[in-house]
Amino acid sequence: MESSEAVVDESARPPAADVDVLIVGAGITGIYQLYRAREAGFTVQLLEAGSGVGGTWFWNRYPGARFDSESYTYAYLFSKELFEEWEWQEHFAEQPEIERYLNHVVDRFDLRRDMRFGSNVTSAVYDEPAAKWTVTVDDGTVFRARYLVAATGVLSVPYFPDVPGRDGFRGEQYHTGRWPAAPVDFAGKRVAVVGTGSSGVQVIPVVAGEAASLTVYQRTANWCTPLNNSPITPDEQARLRANFETMCETLATSFSGFLHVPGDRATFDDSKDERWAFYEKMWNSPGFAKLVSHYTDLLFDPEANAEWCEFLAEKIRSIVEDPGTAEKLIPKDHRYGEHRPPFVTGYFEAFNQPNVSLVATKETPIVRITPTGIETTESLREFDIIVWATGFDFGTGALSRMGIRGRDGLALEDHWADGPSTFLGVQTAGFPNLFFPGGPHAAAGNNPRYNGDQVDFITGVLTYARDHGYDTIEAEPAAQEKWTRLNDKWATRPPNFGTASYYFGSNIPGKPRRYLLNSVGRPKFLEECAAARENDYEAFKLLRSSHPRDRSHGCDGRRG
Repeated sequence: MESSEAVVDESARPPAADVDVLIVGAGITGIYQLYRAREAGFTVQLLEAGSGVGGTWFWNRYPGARFDSESYTYAYLFSKELFEEWEWQEHFAEQPEIERYLNHVVDRFDLRRDMRFGSNVTSAVYDEPAAKWTVTVDDGTVFRARYLVAATGVLSVPYFPDVPGRDGFRGEQYHTGRWPAAPVDFAGKRVAVVGTGSSGVQVIPVVAGEAASLTVYQRTANWCTPLNNSPITPDEQARLRANFETMCETLATSFSGFLHVPGDRATFDDSKDERWAFYEKMWNSPGFAKLVSHYTDLLFDPEANAEWCEFLAEKIRSIVEDPGTAEKLIPKDHRYGEHRPPFVTGYFEAFNQPNVSLVATKETPIVRITPTGIETTESLREFDIIVWATGFDFGTGALSRMGIRGRDGLALEDHWADGPSTFLGVQTAGFPNLFFPGGPHAAAGNNPRYNGDQVDFITGVLTYARDHGYDTIEAEPAAQEKWTRLNDKWATRPPNFGTASYYFGSNIPGKPRRYLLNSVGRPKFLEECAAARENDYEAFKLLRSSHPRDRSHGCDGRRG
């Protein structure tokens, strides 16, 4: 299996050192946390397993990978100068442009000097007497830090299905979440793509245009709709600059972190002709407008949802020429919005190409990978390349593999054996001074907007603790229980995703079924953040390391 990670120049490494804040992960969230912590006056070091910045947008460099949130709403908004000097070329930028942008940000704010690449964390142990974290990376280097911020993301650990024979395949294999830096040559090759989730539906049209043959192995059909991407015109660039403050205000108050205007009426307020005209408008709208700007009852009224699905099924049948293939591409096991709805470019059209075929694995399951191909219950097909677009151990995958040990040696993976419990998706009791923005219970929309809120909140907590002489910060169990209970309560109620979604961990055998997003929404999160600040962060135990750990708030001087 090839890797996208380049060789790291050991001589260029900065020396290990004790720091106030140690950040793990150089994705969008980790970069912002580094910027905010340094601006707040903390000494800081960032560790990154890869050889470059970008996180998800470093590792997921497969052809066709791009934003499905508008580029300018996904980007950083903390600097108007940064916003004005970077011109996004497309409304939904492709991976190479995203990676260039993130490198520009890092160099623009001189953040690279506090980054250490090629550093995969193998253990993170809390030293209770010192109230510090001891963190070890795979080359044996040890770091000590007052605060550990694991900005490891929710899409960091690729998942490979447990199919017999996979390691014995003699051709090339790639996972979309660990794509090599060098381009993969599909020309003249027999290619299999396994998976039709968000990554699969992006890579399939590109491979279809290059390969001699492409066989798509689909477990679950998805309600795919057009991304409707386009270049950003000079006039649009000018309007974006002129409306920067207004855009920031809208994004800061948006429920989902998008600019799209919410719908203003229910489905059956319109006649059928009006509804079908509106559906056509939605079909031709960009990205997440199809969720945000739709009829207000789309995700709440089963009849409304069913009619939209009927419209989508009609669209699929009108695009895909073979009726049998079209039916396989129409979901039968979930409503629109119960899985993450992928946005596509040329996906359904790809199945009209003579070199593309579809295998529905629920009808003919994969039995094994042979040295030369993939065998199902129906037949054996031979391939030169297999692309695994099979997703990730979402939400907790990276955190549970870092060797994190909290109070009394408690393993985080054991603490979360029944699923994650968090306070505001930033901390969990039993692990003082550990924060994980962008992890479980973090977002449910435009991730950087949610995760940026978390980083701002964490930076505020750290600053408060420093300014008031505290060096231990730990979520109160009662606050954590309240937030986790709220997330569990709302997790299976509309408009959240169905329990078959990987947002419940359902794609990973043996993983507990627990909602991994923020089900209560961004306004509630911001409300709780404001309450915590206004009450001097009483939702946390704030202690000095010289005090006994069970000292109550009334005795530890926190208000004095």
